[in-house]
Amino acid sequence: MSQPAWLISRPIAHRGLHNRALGVIENTIGAALAAIEHDFAIECDVQLTKDGEIIVFHDDELERLTDGVGPVKHKTLLEIKSLTIRDSKEKIPTLTEFLDALSNKAPLICEIKSEFDNNPEPTKRCCDVLSLYEGPVAIKSFDPYCVGLVRDFLPTHPRGFIGESFYDDPEWDILGDSKKKYLKSLSHLNENNPDFLSWYQKDIEEIGPSLSREYTGLPLMTWTIRSVEDSVRASRYSDQIVFENFIP
Repeated sequence: MSQPAWLISRPIAHRGLHNRALGVIENTIGAALAAIEHDFAIECDVQLTKDGEIIVFHDDELERLTDGVGPVKHKTLLEIKSLTIRDSKEKIPTLTEFLDALSNKAPLICEIKSEFDNNPEPTKRCCDVLSLYEGPVAIKSFDPYCVGLVRDFLPTHPRGFIGESFYDDPEWDILGDSKKKYLKSLSHLNENNPDFLSWYQKDIEEIGPSLSREYTGLPLMTWTIRSVEDSVRASRYSDQIVFENFIP
C-alpha cells in the first residue's frame, strides 16, 4: 500500500476539533463536524464494547468523559448508549455512526486501542466497518500486532505504527521490559510494513523516528501538538501534526 497524499496534506485534529468550553467534546460527532468545518483531517479512537460493537471512545474507563462508571469493555452497546458525554448532550457514537456523520468530507485516521493481549477482535471489527466506507481512512495503533492484522484484514487501507522512544510513563508498566525493548527496537516495522509512523512529540528528536523516516521514506506524524511553538519545532522533524487546543 503506497502512502496517499492526503495523509500529509491537512493537519489532523486530535480526537476531532474539540473544545470543552463550547460543549464540543473529544471523539464526538460534534468534534468531527467542527474539524470538517475548518478543513482539517480527523483522528479518532476505537474500541470494543462487551458485546463486540465498535465505538469511538478513547479512555479505558468511563468516568472522565461520561456519567457512567467502570471499564468500557464491561458494558454492552445498550449500556453505553444510555450514557451522556459530560458537558454536552451527545452520546458515544459507534464507528458506523461516526463515519455516517463524516460522509466522506474529511480524511480519517482511526486509532485502534489495544490491551496488548493479542486479541484480534477489535482490529477485525474495525476493519469490517471501515471496509464499507468509501471515504479516505488510515488505521494506526501502538500495538504492532494490530498493525499486522490491518495488513491482513484490510490491505487496501494505509496502516501506521504509533511509537515512543522510551515508554517510561507508568501507563506502559503493563508491557514489561521485553515488550518495551521490542517496541523500541522498531524491528516490527519490517514485519508489518506500515505506510506511515506517528510519533510522540517529546521524543521526535530521537534517533529512532529520524532514521525510520530517512531510510524508509515513511511519512512521519507527530502527536500531540498543543501550541504554535511546538508545531514549528515538530515541522523540522515530521511531515504532519496531530494537534489540539489551538488552530494551526
